[in-house]
Amino acid sequence: MSDYKLSKESVLEALGHVEEPDLKRDIVSLNMVKDIELGVDQVMFTVVLTTPACPLKEVIRKRCEDAIHTHIGPTIEVKVNMTADVTSTRMAAPVLPGVKNIIAVASGKGGVGKSTVTANLAVALHRSGAKVGIIDADIYGPSMPVMFGAEDLQPGVSQIDGKNMLQPIQQYGVKLMSIGFLTPPDSAVVWRGPMASQALRQFFADTNWGDLDYLLIDLPPGTSDIHLTLVQTVPVTGAVIVTTPQKVALADAIKGLAMFRQPQINVPVLGVVENMAWFTPAELPTHRYPIFGQGGGQQLADKFSVPMLGQIPLVQGIREAGDEGQPVVISGEPIAAEAFRSAAEALAQQVAIRNASLDQTQRVEIQRA
Repeated sequence: MSDYKLSKESVLEALGHVEEPDLKRDIVSLNMVKDIELGVDQVMFTVVLTTPACPLKEVIRKRCEDAIHTHIGPTIEVKVNMTADVTSTRMAAPVLPGVKNIIAVASGKGGVGKSTVTANLAVALHRSGAKVGIIDADIYGPSMPVMFGAEDLQPGVSQIDGKNMLQPIQQYGVKLMSIGFLTPPDSAVVWRGPMASQALRQFFADTNWGDLDYLLIDLPPGTSDIHLTLVQTVPVTGAVIVTTPQKVALADAIKGLAMFRQPQINVPVLGVVENMAWFTPAELPTHRYPIFGQGGGQQLADKFSVPMLGQIPLVQGIREAGDEGQPVVISGEPIAAEAFRSAAEALAQQVAIRNASLDQTQRVEIQRA
């Protein structure tokens, strides 16, 4: 038996030297250390991360082990259990109280692959261990039923507290709601703006989402009634901007980003995803051909001082997976799947930083004359 002073107090004091890399505070003051158990020259404890998708999980584990060895004793046997509890600023929200984070996924321009990015980010977050949902808010051009292979499915209805509630479709572990589930696939939705906005409100208020860590909102291109309805109905945790490298897409993406930063809206921008960043042929997986230009997404991120969450290559497997109704993160095309996994980790990281450093986003109140 050693002479080490091993106690819960000494363990907490040692772990007080471990900094959470993103939040720049020690893990003890952040209340991330739980369930300390002691043995003979042994210590076991749990570190509660801010997201199961934390890309720095192993870094934190190693820092904990080093802190115990440095400040208590070099031969102490250390076992660190890693778990996660996704942070939120939406506690006790009147609408969607069980949803911790609402994330708007937007683009200024159509055709940049925003829905593909949304679908794959959602699946990647789910596969990391998070509870995830998607609202397909593109009322006139819904994509999620096709991308998730769910065109023929319809949401059920159940009574909850005397109110009829839609039950979202669940596919690949992700909860889904789309106007595409409620209208015939061959018919066009010919609605004025207020009708589309009302449909979106029902997706929030009349759907039984339950408990979710992340609810991603796949917005239509541009800036429209739907965008305003979103920020009026619920406090949005943050927005992700999807663009391609080409100049015309960037010009529109700037407008989409600027909308969220308007003082009366004031939704934090969590970062930029550059889709179709380069072309990589299947037979030459290490080759990159920037057919739409290069560096545009990074320029956008730098201009507005927001993170670059990821660059997604243009590979045939992404298109094939979408057409087959199975996001590429599941089908396993390695280059694209890894790009989306990395972007999802970066997104989860930015949500945690935003929740630790900024106040809750407020719903937009329209002042009437």
